[in-house]
Amino acid sequence: MESAVCCLAGLLMLGLPHGTVCWQEIPARLRVSRLLVTLPDSCPTPDGLAIDGDGNLVVSCPNFADPSKPPCFIKITPDLEVKKWFTMPTFAETSRVAPMGFAFGPDGDLYVADNQNWATGNGKHGEINQGRLLRLRVRDGEVRKLTVIAHSISHPNGVRVRDGHVYVTVSMLPKVQRDDGLLVSAVYRFCLDDRNVAVSNTLDDENLLVSFVTTNRDCQYGADGLDFDSQGNLFVGNFGDGALHKVTFDAQGNVASSSIFAKTDFDTPMSDPKFREKMVRAKMRSVDGIWIDPHDHIYVADFSNNAVCRVDPQGKITVLAQSPDTDGADGGLDQPAEVIVWNNRLVVTCFDAVVGEDKVNTGHDAPHTIVYIPLD
Repeated sequence: MESAVCCLAGLLMLGLPHGTVCWQEIPARLRVSRLLVTLPDSCPTPDGLAIDGDGNLVVSCPNFADPSKPPCFIKITPDLEVKKWFTMPTFAETSRVAPMGFAFGPDGDLYVADNQNWATGNGKHGEINQGRLLRLRVRDGEVRKLTVIAHSISHPNGVRVRDGHVYVTVSMLPKVQRDDGLLVSAVYRFCLDDRNVAVSNTLDDENLLVSFVTTNRDCQYGADGLDFDSQGNLFVGNFGDGALHKVTFDAQGNVASSSIFAKTDFDTPMSDPKFREKMVRAKMRSVDGIWIDPHDHIYVADFSNNAVCRVDPQGKITVLAQSPDTDGADGGLDQPAEVIVWNNRLVVTCFDAVVGEDKVNTGHDAPHTIVYIPLD
């Protein structure tokens, strides 16, 4: 778990050591990001993104950077008015809640990954597993009911809904021990109407769809963002490896294949004296949130490099925008976590909560921002 802390719980309050990256070390890019909105102090950690039926941009705010701020959801209207939607109810067992990835279902209900142990960890042997997959019934724009689809999940993160199922990435499965010590993560699949499914966080789980191994020992953090292309193939980001996995299905909906579709060009170990100099020149060094457009271009939040990338249908990676360590006031990428195309803008949430030797971000600071990259 020590190397996982580098990517998972390098929260500002942990005081992990970190260096600085000079802007001169970052190569020039074709585009720069711009400020979309500045969020209120009640939203210090914006994360997940989706668009509701009225065309509003919806944002989840787990608020890891300031636990005194109740986790919530906000809406941004097409004319860029920021509105509080609702505060997430806490889990009675833990007195906390952590909404990260989410998606709307066909009936407008909200499916949310409650990553209870993101900040606390899963224990020395992976024995603490309190994460949940939630369904929030939404009627007339209001949340009327909360039900638990699945519980006791190690580390639920990204969420997508398709064809009567909800898919969720589980970024860490520390109970699964490999001889080489590498991290295993997975995608789980549930029916939309499932209730109170208990998972074991092992490869024996009935709802486990596909698993992955993160080979980068310097950042042991696995499956994160996910999305479907126009052909129904599932793409999953392996955060630590800077890789996109492509999962195909047979006619019965079972996994037919799983392979690496695109991967970073970076392979320098953290022990290399020039690690930080080289890391900012890499393409897609980490894969956090992803979003696929109708033409099957994959947009990627490169969390560790303060960058956003695009991967074309042939697997070619292009860096669209990149920032040095920044507070985001000028529209810079301040630790991008999720991406989505909204009103001809590539919108990006700035998580701004994790530090470490492999991160461009060196600390949490105001303002709290959402930025965008103009699209042609």
